[in-house]
Amino acid sequence: MSDQRDTAQATRGRASGVRSSAVHLIVLPGGGYAAHAAHEAEPIASWLSGLGLSTSVFRYPLNVRHPAPLLALRTEIRRRREQGADRIGVVGFSAGGHLAGLAALAPTDDPRESVQFAVLGYAITSMETETYRPSRMILLGEDASPELRRATSLDALVTAASPPFFLWHTAEDIYVPPEHTYRLAAALATHDVPHTAHVYAHGPHSLGLAEGAGDAATWTRFAASWIAEQLRPAP
Repeated sequence: MSDQRDTAQATRGRASGVRSSAVHLIVLPGGGYAAHAAHEAEPIASWLSGLGLSTSVFRYPLNVRHPAPLLALRTEIRRRREQGADRIGVVGFSAGGHLAGLAALAPTDDPRESVQFAVLGYAITSMETETYRPSRMILLGEDASPELRRATSLDALVTAASPPFFLWHTAEDIYVPPEHTYRLAAALATHDVPHTAHVYAHGPHSLGLAEGAGDAATWTRFAASWIAEQLRPAP
C-alpha cells in the first residue's frame, strides 16, 4: 500500500506541469453491455482523481446495438473537448474496455473525437471469438456478419497511427480469457504502437482496483506510472 501511495505522490508531481483542464480521463465500467459495474466506476475515478487527474465516469447506453454506445461516447469526448480538454484518455474494463478501445481505434473524420491514450482492464477485444458471447449478442445480434464482427474487433482496427495502450488481464479469467489481451497486444506490436501489457497469474474476472488480490493489485501502480509518462511533454 505504501508503494501505491508513493507512486500516487510522484505521479502528482510529474503531472503538475499539465493544466488540470488540458487532460481528461473518461472511465467506462464493464457489465457485458447489459449493466454498469459499480466497482469499476466511481472507485476507479476516485483513484485517478487522487493522482491529480481530471476524471469522470461515463455510463454509455446499454442493451443497444453497435454503433450506439460508440456514438454516445464520441459525443461525450467532444463535450469534454468543448470544456477545454486538449487530450483525452479512456479507462475501460471488460465490455467498457471494448468500448474504450473502439473509441481509440475506430476511424473517425472528426479530430474532436480522437483519443490520446487508453487503459484497458481484462477487456473484450475480439468479436470474432466465442468469448464473451453474451456481449456480442447484445452489441451485434445473433446473425452478425463476419465483416461486422471483424470491424468491431480491436486487433483488426490497429494501425501505425493508433494511440498508446496499457493492457492488463489475469490468466485465470474464465469469462474473458487473456487471449483477448494477447490478440490486441500482438496487433499493437505488429504496427509498432507503444504499449504495455501485464497478464497476472491469478485472479478472477472483474477485479476493478484489485485491492487485496495479490500481484494483480499492482496494476494501479504500474498504470499510474504509465499514465504519468503519457502526460510528459514531448522532447
